[in-house]
Amino acid sequence: MTNAIRFVLLSCLLVSGSIGAQEPTPPDVLVKNVTTEVVEIIAKDKEIRSGNRAKLIEVIDAKVLPHFNFGSMTALAMGQNWRTATPEQKKQLIDAFRTLLVRTYASALAAYSEQKFDYRPLRAKPTDTDVTVQVRVIQPGAQPVPIDYSMEKTPSGWKVYDVMVGGVSLVANYRTEFANVVRNSGIDGLIKDLQTKNRVLEQKK
Repeated sequence: MTNAIRFVLLSCLLVSGSIGAQEPTPPDVLVKNVTTEVVEIIAKDKEIRSGNRAKLIEVIDAKVLPHFNFGSMTALAMGQNWRTATPEQKKQLIDAFRTLLVRTYASALAAYSEQKFDYRPLRAKPTDTDVTVQVRVIQPGAQPVPIDYSMEKTPSGWKVYDVMVGGVSLVANYRTEFANVVRNSGIDGLIKDLQTKNRVLEQKK
């Protein structure tokens, strides 16, 4: 399993939830509450546990994806190349990147349902609009895996725009890969590359 896929699996597992109509749920509370919710759904749903990918993707769409800012994540992953992309290319990149994350995530989510998590105290002021939520994944017989969520406060609640696993950024990891493809094949080549990966993952279901 590549680092990029591992990052996706861990990051998507730990972020989800419901945002109140008036006051956004604090980011650390959001992470903790909904991690528990998602893990319980997976543990109790016999269809998901038996390999029903369609139902698993439904859970991902409902519980996880609304709380990632895929526009910001794609722009950060693209780096300088983002500025040269047309509006249509940007839309295609965001859609393809989003699909890639959900499909790679769906391939192995159930394997993480029995992990234990250590939620670190949030070090932030009430007025902060950009914070880091720290979680440690407890693994029997191994060192805990540190996961840090970079989150920003938006009009629709707190959103994740980057995840660091073991000190390595998800966005930075994809930035290198994306830059290499754009250098060789252009932005349209990157779009096709992402779409091809998505088709392969779709066929594996």
